[in-house]
Amino acid sequence: MMLDIRPIENITLTPQLSLKPEFRIHPTVSGNKFRKLKYNIQAVIDGHFEGILTFGGAFSNHIAATAAAGKDLNIPTVGIIRGEELVDNLDSNPTLSYAKACGMHLEFISRAAYRQKTEDLFLQDLQKKHPNFYILPEGGTNALAIAGCKEILTEADHEFDVICCAVGTGGTISGLINSSLPHQKIIGFPALKGAFIREDICKFAQQSNWDLCHEYHFGGYAKVNLELIQFINKFKQEFKLSLDPIYTGKMMYGIFDLIQNGFFSKSAKILAIHTGGLQGIEGMNHYLSKHNLELIA
Repeated sequence: MMLDIRPIENITLTPQLSLKPEFRIHPTVSGNKFRKLKYNIQAVIDGHFEGILTFGGAFSNHIAATAAAGKDLNIPTVGIIRGEELVDNLDSNPTLSYAKACGMHLEFISRAAYRQKTEDLFLQDLQKKHPNFYILPEGGTNALAIAGCKEILTEADHEFDVICCAVGTGGTISGLINSSLPHQKIIGFPALKGAFIREDICKFAQQSNWDLCHEYHFGGYAKVNLELIQFINKFKQEFKLSLDPIYTGKMMYGIFDLIQNGFFSKSAKILAIHTGGLQGIEGMNHYLSKHNLELIA
């Protein structure tokens, strides 16, 4: 019993730049979230766990994907959600409403309590409350997740010199680093401010052929501006492909900006990994409409 994967092919955007549409590998559990869950779900099945317990925020792709996978495979799921105030606005939150509709049991905790999510005592209390549940970290990043993300690159990708991906918790880029070839450079585009992510990646990365480009976070996690929104809309109009505003939109903006400014050699072949996250567009548009700002098409 496993999630089925759909075959995908890279999409050529320009002679120098191609895109791997990971968001198309499954109808509901798309992109890197599918990859991260693949072997963790196998561990749940092999270990005869009752269900999966994990963590996330208001518009978490990981929460949505875990709930969808649980529904698809008839595995109970529990989401520990950051922010007690969200319980009163559940109906207006498309991500959490979707997770609940998939059967995920949502537990809302304070932001202060949420910061303890990796501490032993906190996890022990959760385990007592949900015995025999498999605990999966925020974002799904662990050794099994990275093993899944190693499978993103295939033999067809050997021709590329540069592999680009958005970075959240560091699991996806770690998998890409570990499966890349010596001639390839892996470049990550963090969606969050802060240098801590480099330390997290170093825990898992087995090669040194990588770097992070910190100039395109647009102010931090879930922060956007008009320039980014207009880029995402123009990209969709030109290439008929959607980008999410949290991860892939910022990555693609960064790649195009770097190409325009001569960062890459003209002979370099670049592959951008579209990790999914498109479910987050609806939530962002809800925020943008409340502030009378341009929406994502």
